[in-house]
Amino acid sequence: MSWYLLFVAGLFEICWAVGLQYSDGLSKPVPTFGTVVALGISIVLLAQAVEDLPLGTAYAVWTGIGAVGTASLGIVLFDEPATLARIAFIGVIVVGIVGLHLVSGGH
Repeated sequence: MSWYLLFVAGLFEICWAVGLQYSDGLSKPVPTFGTVVALGISIVLLAQAVEDLPLGTAYAVWTGIGAVGTASLGIVLFDEPATLARIAFIGVIVVGIVGLHLVSGGH
C-alpha cells in the first residue's frame, strides 16, 4: 500500500509542478489554488508512505516520478525540446526509480 501511496504522491507532484506554469507565477487564482491543493495532497501522501518505506528511497522515488512526469509533460504541453539526449536521461531516472523499488523489497 505504501508504494501505491508513493506513486499517487508522485502523480500529484507532477500536477503541482505543471500547475506552476499555468498559475503564471502564482498570479492566477484558479490555477494557483489547484497547485496548492495538489502540493498538499502530494506531501500528505508522501508522509503516509514514509511511515513504512525508508525516507531516502521514498523521497528519491517521489522526486523521480515528479521529474519524469514534469519533464515529459513539458515536452507535450509546453513545446520543450525533445532531444534524444533529454529523453535518454529521463529514461535513466526511470531506471533509477524501478531499481530503487526492486532493491527496497517493493515488488
